[in-house]
Amino acid sequence: MSKLDKKRGLGRGLSALMSDVQLDTEGAETAPVVRDRVLPIDMIEANPNQPRKSFAIEDLADLTASVREKGIIQPIIVRPIGSDKYQVVAGERRWRAAQNAQLHEIPVVIRDLSDTEVLEVAIIENVQRADLNPIEEAQGYRQLMDSFGHTQEELAKSLGKSRSYIANLLRLMQLPEDVQTLLQENKLSIGHARALITSDNASTLAKKVVEDGLSVRATEALAKGPQEPTNKVAKQRQPKPSTKDADTKALEGDLSAAIGMHVSIDHAASGEGGKITISYKSLDQLDDLCRQLSGF
Repeated sequence: MSKLDKKRGLGRGLSALMSDVQLDTEGAETAPVVRDRVLPIDMIEANPNQPRKSFAIEDLADLTASVREKGIIQPIIVRPIGSDKYQVVAGERRWRAAQNAQLHEIPVVIRDLSDTEVLEVAIIENVQRADLNPIEEAQGYRQLMDSFGHTQEELAKSLGKSRSYIANLLRLMQLPEDVQTLLQENKLSIGHARALITSDNASTLAKKVVEDGLSVRATEALAKGPQEPTNKVAKQRQPKPSTKDADTKALEGDLSAAIGMHVSIDHAASGEGGKITISYKSLDQLDDLCRQLSGF
């Protein structure tokens, strides 16, 4: 994919595909062809590059029962891939449920889309699902940014979310994998996870939070470490912690979300200088950082 393609914002036809928006056709590219019809289910196949790999058996069973009783209410979006063959672009769960319900035909919307647009649509459809856990949603946002060059602002606008919401979710990717797993398994809430992001021993603290059933507020206190000693002499010996203004903290969060690593900004109290510290947790992250800084 060329750099121009990566910076193009939403793909051709993507806005219309996700929200029934009429495309402006004055440019060099035209809107994708749309045809509503009913197709035999055996003419449709799954997309092998579908980002969502797991489908909960219980949820699929409930959807199958609904489809068996009421049919497919919302058409499945497909694209032609050969003679009398079509590939699912959006709605694979409904297509699978229709198979399980032994339907012979299903309503579809046919659109002519490129491989890139199909992948982009599939990711966006997944991150818009209500049953995604925070890590899956953050992974979807990161994939959109890495694969298609979307900015947080573009994602926020196209998905109807605030930029801070997306930035906060992306920060969860900084957590160790075992902590992310606890969040995926609903053993930690997103509030617990956010409290552990800046901790140097997040894995150990996360286990304690789960074992002791700590609240979010207790987790925040745990992540901050032991309180300052009450003895006045001891207090005098303690170095006074430096405070950062809200803008600096927000900038740290934005940079951390953008590169997927912890970023700390230390601005000199007097003057306009300072330093930025980037923390990496593996050599792979270091290699990725070097590629980003070198422009490759």
